Amino acid sequence: MADTPAYPVGLRLAGRRVVVIGGGQVAQRRLPALIAAGADVLLVSPSATPSVDAMAETGEIRWERRRYQDGDLAGAWYALIATQHRDVNEQASAEAERERVWCVRADDASAATAWTPATGRIEGVTVAVLTGNDPRRSAAVRDAVVEGLRDGSLAAPGHRHKSTPGVALVGGGPGDPDLITVRGRRLLAEADVVIADRLGPRDLLDELPPHVEVIDAAKIPYGRYMAQEAINNALIEHAKAGKAVVRLKGGDPYVFGRGMEELQALAEAGIACTVVPGISSSISVPGAVGIPVTHRGVAHEFTVVSGHVGPDDPRSLVDWASLAKLTGTLVILMGVDKIGLIAEALVRHGRAADTPVAVVQEGTTAAQRRVDATLATVGETVRAQEVRPPAVIVIGEVVRVGTPDVPTTSA
Repeated sequence: MADTPAYPVGLRLAGRRVVVIGGGQVAQRRLPALIAAGADVLLVSPSATPSVDAMAETGEIRWERRRYQDGDLAGAWYALIATQHRDVNEQASAEAERERVWCVRADDASAATAWTPATGRIEGVTVAVLTGNDPRRSAAVRDAVVEGLRDGSLAAPGHRHKSTPGVALVGGGPGDPDLITVRGRRLLAEADVVIADRLGPRDLLDELPPHVEVIDAAKIPYGRYMAQEAINNALIEHAKAGKAVVRLKGGDPYVFGRGMEELQALAEAGIACTVVPGISSSISVPGAVGIPVTHRGVAHEFTVVSGHVGPDDPRSLVDWASLAKLTGTLVILMGVDKIGLIAEALVRHGRAADTPVAVVQEGTTAAQRRVDATLATVGETVRAQEVRPPAVIVIGEVVRVGTPDVPTTSA
């Protein structure tokens, strides 16, 4: 029987009795799927992991705090046996055989009457893979299939992801294409039109099918740009034409990304909009060079500030005097050409001149580099090292935490 292939089937367990024997790590991994399937789950175990305990506390499962007893599987449709005691597992397995209950044995797959496949779900499709007694291979195949369905590279002949007219504001993350969210990548695969920023994960555009129209909404600092009104109009125009439109932004749409302006314009035009958060460069880029924005005993807060206008500019909404009095981490975005003025203002209002500063250019990309300085030297260092946008500037003692694992220039 060990060499006989399993017959794949999907169990509909909603409202049906399922018994789990053992409350350890195996149960912790398997219970969420059983709960999601709507099963009436009974856990029999004298102890359980904290996560399993929490499932019982919230009423997702019933837990009888005791060892297995003959008769526990009566009336069950399905059983998972996962204790650390082989004799208990064998007794429960024998009962399952007598009662004709399909039974998974965590300790001995060859003695089980059912196997748990490596499972993934996407867009209403459940992918379940069985490769006999090789769970790692099952998981690898599962992951490959799910990823193919997710990014659109795998589909039935003649099939394409169904596009839903409307607009999705997608945060693309700090630049590395692998750091976009799963949902963001799926929406890109379904798009008819993509309106992309310069700071978005540009490599993902090469993966789009030929029929997808890509519109460059690059806002190059102090150079050529696509006016915000033009971007809004393009979103509205293509959505009204019945297209699935993705507005691909760098970082997060609501962190200095004008996402709300675009959402408001779409709402006024009566167009449905989905907002997909992204990983903000204010946190991820410092992390990419070994800088935590908070660290126990060093910084209890961090503040993210736009530096696109200087401290003395009447358009500035930043209270630089108050920021200088904070002891935590200050993260400045869009501040490369104003960093000298910003540093002077912080020192003038009381921040120590020797406060460490790190400037990270093109973080998370192949061109990433980190330049270190202090508030007293950062303005000149940025000029001398020819640092260019995009760059994230980190000010505070956290800059000294850890060891940089990327090329660093100090001053």
